[in-house]
Amino acid sequence: QVQLVESGGALVQTGGSLRLSCAAYGRTFSSYAMGWFRQAPGKEREFVAFIDRTSASTYYTDSVKGRFTISRDNAKNAVYLQMNSLKPDDTAVYSCAAQSFGSHTQPRDYDYWGQGTQVTVSS
Repeated sequence: QVQLVESGGALVQTGGSLRLSCAAYGRTFSSYAMGWFRQAPGKEREFVAFIDRTSASTYYTDSVKGRFTISRDNAKNAVYLQMNSLKPDDTAVYSCAAQSFGSHTQPRDYDYWGQGTQVTVSS
């Protein structure tokens, strides 16, 4: 089992940057692929970024390509989301999730979730 705790959310201005962190507690963190999702008020949860177990592969939703970077440190049991050139449309609660297998974009294919961290981008 894995417990996930996100941090790093904040209020920033348009064009600003944030780095989200997700700390994983459990002995098998490196066995899981990791994803970041976000949910804005009144909207469905949206896939943002994915990284496989060894950091060999990453995927991003089109709206964040070139602005966001996902990374992980298996020695520290952590996954990160570096967010640059933030826009008001990026405002949402961001959650990390751990996956054993399945589609990297589908929330239902993730096994464990954090509680989320709020990111607000002011215009």
